[in-house]
Amino acid sequence: MPGPSPGLCRALLGLWAALGLGFLGLSAVAQEPFWADLQPRVALVERGGSLWLNCSTNCPRPERGGLETSLRRNGTQRGLRWLARQLVDIREPETQPVCFFRCARRTLQAQSSPSGSTLWIPTRSLSGPLVPRHVPLNPRVSKKLWLPFPERPDRVELVPLPAWQPVGENFTLSCRVPGAGPRGSLTLTLLRGAQELIRRSFAGEPPRARGAVLTATVLARREDHGANFSCRAELDLRPHGLGLFENSSAPRQLRTFALSPDRPRLAAPRLLEVGSERPVSCALDELFPASEAWVYLALGDQRLSPDITFEGDALMATATATASAEQEGASQLVCNVTLGGESRETRENVTIYSFPAPVLTLSEPTIPEGKVVTVTCSAGARVLVTLDGIPAVLPGQPTQLQLNATEDDDRRSFFCDATLGVDGETLSKNKSAELRVLYAPRLDDSDCPRSWTWPEGPEQTLRCEARGNPAPSVHCARPDSGAVLALGLLGPVTRALAGTYRCTAANVQGQAVKDVTLTVEYAPALDSVGCPEHITWLEGTEVSLSCVAHGVPPPSVSCVRSGEARVLEGLLHVVREHAGTYRCEATNARGSAAKNVAVTVEYGPSFEELSCPSNWTWVEGSGQLFSCEGDGKPEPSVECIGSEGTSEGMLLPLAPPDPSPRVPRISSELVPGIYVCNATNRHGSVVKTVAVSTESPPQMDESTCPSHQTWLEGTEAAALACAARGRPSPQVRCSREGVPRPQRLRVSREDAGTYRCLATNTHGTDARTVTVGVEYRPVVAELAASPPGGVRPGGNFTLTCRAEAWPPAQISWRAPPGAPNIGLSSNNSTLSVAGAMGSHGGEYECAATNAHGRHARRITVRVAGPWLWVAVGGAAGGAALLAAGAGLAFYVQSTACKKGEYNVQEAESSGEAVCLNGAGGGAGGSTAAAEGGTEAAGTAEAKAGGEVFAIQLTSA
Repeated sequence: MPGPSPGLCRALLGLWAALGLGFLGLSAVAQEPFWADLQPRVALVERGGSLWLNCSTNCPRPERGGLETSLRRNGTQRGLRWLARQLVDIREPETQPVCFFRCARRTLQAQSSPSGSTLWIPTRSLSGPLVPRHVPLNPRVSKKLWLPFPERPDRVELVPLPAWQPVGENFTLSCRVPGAGPRGSLTLTLLRGAQELIRRSFAGEPPRARGAVLTATVLARREDHGANFSCRAELDLRPHGLGLFENSSAPRQLRTFALSPDRPRLAAPRLLEVGSERPVSCALDELFPASEAWVYLALGDQRLSPDITFEGDALMATATATASAEQEGASQLVCNVTLGGESRETRENVTIYSFPAPVLTLSEPTIPEGKVVTVTCSAGARVLVTLDGIPAVLPGQPTQLQLNATEDDDRRSFFCDATLGVDGETLSKNKSAELRVLYAPRLDDSDCPRSWTWPEGPEQTLRCEARGNPAPSVHCARPDSGAVLALGLLGPVTRALAGTYRCTAANVQGQAVKDVTLTVEYAPALDSVGCPEHITWLEGTEVSLSCVAHGVPPPSVSCVRSGEARVLEGLLHVVREHAGTYRCEATNARGSAAKNVAVTVEYGPSFEELSCPSNWTWVEGSGQLFSCEGDGKPEPSVECIGSEGTSEGMLLPLAPPDPSPRVPRISSELVPGIYVCNATNRHGSVVKTVAVSTESPPQMDESTCPSHQTWLEGTEAAALACAARGRPSPQVRCSREGVPRPQRLRVSREDAGTYRCLATNTHGTDARTVTVGVEYRPVVAELAASPPGGVRPGGNFTLTCRAEAWPPAQISWRAPPGAPNIGLSSNNSTLSVAGAMGSHGGEYECAATNAHGRHARRITVRVAGPWLWVAVGGAAGGAALLAAGAGLAFYVQSTACKKGEYNVQEAESSGEAVCLNGAGGGAGGSTAAAEGGTEAAGTAEAKAGGEVFAIQLTSA
């Protein structure tokens, strides 16, 4: 009979392997509970918004899973142990989603509920029936997922404030935000203007809670008058991805007040005459705000219209009281001040009376000089009159006075006094009258002086007044030219008005004549004709400095050099030290005038060694021009022309006398040699010989001193390769920045760092920074297992490999043959295994490689099974496992162990995951070292036939 086919053999071997893995899986299930979880359990979304639900499990290999919900779905994303589904256009605040996975022939289920309870999968005892653990009574009935819709704070209401609030008393602020929510995301703030009074957050409130109220008691202050109070609501949904929503109430203005307990102060006359007007006032202090107070002021039944003024917290109301004949007798003046609904009042008694004025008459108000006039004074009944101190015989009778009019009686006033007793007081009134006496003009020296002296410039009123009645007219004119003075008018005084004038005064009674002289004085003046601003002298000549000034009275003139006190007089023998500024001052009784005169002394050119050196060295690249300046007035022009050792007629570039940002560059082909410099101005010329030589400062670049240099560890120590160009030849020194480099015979990695090389000569320095890198062979510095000492079946372990190398080393691993489900980190420095099996036990090797060599270390991992597994397995189980292992090895070797790229997520549940570094190398692999031991670099290389594979991470 023919033997079984190769495919059947492979299937049988796979079945035995599956049986072994099943027993191993049941052992792991018996030790660890599995669950399904649904997130989020409470979410906050806007109406019509979207939400992602995430369903996950810790089952290592779930058969299938799902997420059921009645809401609209837009898309689904899946992984090995999770799936996510997007809910869109959410219109209902509640739903009942169900998350489930199939694991080990049992269903794991999670519901979205606020309690978030964990479900446990039932497990089978090794010697008994299935025993459920923490299984919900009805696992298919899910609880609701609460999806509260946020409500923005569209209405923020502040309770109205009192119309007036006394200062120093409390009032209540209350804010209400109906419907806004959820309340746990709401914050209310009571504000005085922009100042926060109280702020409250409602964090911790249940998601269904809506609306909020905030109340505060506030002490009224003066500064609160006119202040706006408001309430601000903030709904912060940013933690839920929805943003921050704010709103504020309409501001409400508070009016505070303070009213003194004292009565107003009323100031009023005790007596008031019929038809007369008298001021009355009412004042009150300690008012706030005083401008808001209302004042009532009345005399009897007559209400007055007061003018109210304020000064701080004080109020003053003033008015004019007018009494009528109907009010004659006793009356009352009332003042009432009202503020904030409270009033203060004061009353005063006033007596109203009638008192006609006396009558004063003249027989002739205007009379010629020398005639007689009669004056009469009279009044009503009960009134006693007095004329110029002469009383009447009895009350009610008149009194008279007669006189012969003279010039002295012109504009004489006569007084008639009348007295009357009212309410215990004596009242008086008077009347006056003026007598006019006609007489001819008089020109007195007091009113029209014979000599006038006025300063020029300010406006003056020219007066020549004459006495006389009627008032005479006065006319002043020059007898020679007929020029007239504008008398009585305000006008400027000029020197042209000076001279002698004849003044004539005339009226109907006659005329008077008088001669007057007008003198106009003015301050000195120095003009450019008599005293020029600039004067030029020539050195060696004789000159004098004089200035002529104009003024009345005639001024005196003196000239002094700036910084000196001696007045300059007489002839001077000119030297260049006489150049400078001189101040000439002219003085008279009306003032002084000063003028600065600039004196320039000119002289022929000359050369000084400091301003034009005989020897000059040009430093190449410095851009510095040769400076050769000649001394002279005016400033001479200087030109330097080549002679010996240079091309005939070559010009030497010179630095300008004044610094300029645009300086001509020196040609790099400047020829050294002898140059002749010539300085010339209009007073002569002078020459000087200059010798020119050239040099250059140090210079280093990449060609003479590379900025990056590399050494190899262990080679013979050498100095940095740096050189510099320059004249004279520069010296180059290099030193390490930071920690100094110790003296060594061989290169060490500690020699790596930054070095500074400095080139120096007499014209300066040049520096370069050199970075030195030291490369070295790799060394596996650390190879450790976590947890140490082995792992039980189904457990997790991690191997960490750290290498020291430059350039950085590439890390590779060699694993025991047939070890599945091995994961590597992105840089291969960490090897991890989840759910360890017996095939994971054995020797692991980590190798580090770079351009200078390779180094490897090995570590042994032990996977120790439970004692119950060994007891039950027995001999039969051992045989079955051996057969399954042989089949698995044949299957893995024939199908899975291939070079290539694998999807890590898919490989977690397939045999392809074991094809990691070292698979298939059992025949040619290296000998195992002690656990955690290190192998020498010479023996750590992989032997022939030991292929190294790796998994490349790719996206699913």
